Amino acid sequence: MKKFDKERLLLAVAGPALALVAAILLTSVVLIASGKSPIEPYRLMIEQAGYSDVQVLIINQASMYYIAALAVALGFRMNLFNIGVDGQYRLGAMMTAVVGAHVALPAALQVPLLLLVGALTGAMWAGIAGVLKVTRGVSEVVATIMLNSIATSLIGYLTLTDNWGVPLGDNVTTGVMKESGWVPGIDLGSDVGEIYGLVFLAIAMGIGYWFVLNRTRFGFDLRATGASETAAAASGVNAKRMVLTAMLISGAVAGISGLPLLLGDAHTYSLSFPAGLGFTAIGIALLGRNNPGGIALAALLWAFLDKASPALDYATPEPYEKEIATIMQGLIVFAVVISYEVVRTWGLRRQQKRVGEELAAAAAQNTKKEVAV
Repeated sequence: MKKFDKERLLLAVAGPALALVAAILLTSVVLIASGKSPIEPYRLMIEQAGYSDVQVLIINQASMYYIAALAVALGFRMNLFNIGVDGQYRLGAMMTAVVGAHVALPAALQVPLLLLVGALTGAMWAGIAGVLKVTRGVSEVVATIMLNSIATSLIGYLTLTDNWGVPLGDNVTTGVMKESGWVPGIDLGSDVGEIYGLVFLAIAMGIGYWFVLNRTRFGFDLRATGASETAAAASGVNAKRMVLTAMLISGAVAGISGLPLLLGDAHTYSLSFPAGLGFTAIGIALLGRNNPGGIALAALLWAFLDKASPALDYATPEPYEKEIATIMQGLIVFAVVISYEVVRTWGLRRQQKRVGEELAAAAAQNTKKEVAV
């Protein structure tokens, strides 16, 4: 049993490790091909990440990545590909900002209300794809991709000045939210910045994700349905209901993923609100292998690459393109798919070999007993 646990840990670590090594090597090849040092960019980014203000930015960004990646991972555990996390996240943030700008309650009620609005909006938007899948067999991949596009157009319409849009220079916002909905963070000084208060919500959601999936009947049913709908149905699980429930929960989590920034810093939704978070979360969930701890490390790595890469613009004597970090992120996703398949194949071979050895040992033992008799 102890040996099995060691192999299990090795398999869990080998995939991400191989992906990171492969991404670094491939990025280094690109740098060498362009006539630049393959080591200097990493040194510059690590040096940049040593500053306290950059560390705060990394933590804040990682909190948003983490929540969004949990939403993706929930779908993955059900064998569902919720590609619509980006639309659910942006629509949830926009509706939360609108409610926060027009409703004024005491902070003890305002903040939970805003969290609920974000979650319900994301769940509603993901639920459309869930209903289409269980009632008409529409692929959730196609449905959620189309819903991303529809969400973009819907946000554009709702933020028109005739609706909830408030002009601000060349930008359009939803208006500043009431202060009772602002979530205070940890202020580390004017030179360092403030850690979002909802960073702790991200941590709590990670713990909740682990507990529900591994310590509850619902989590078992969800994982069983993801592994085999036929087998789950044979044990009394309603597969269609589990699919719809998983999509709703995934969407609810996605709807909250933009709130650390919205409630902790921006206090309004505008055209400049970050886009693409949901697509980034897919790579983070893959790298973290849908494990809350692995996802946390992957989110920190992605945030590090985002926030430390500007240092490449100021390198001397010749600056590096900060797109190097983007190339590395893309290569990580590419390498993850390959490395996980390699590790999975190796693990299956190891398991088959071990079973064969055990069967051979049992057969030899039986032969000895027959001879003795």
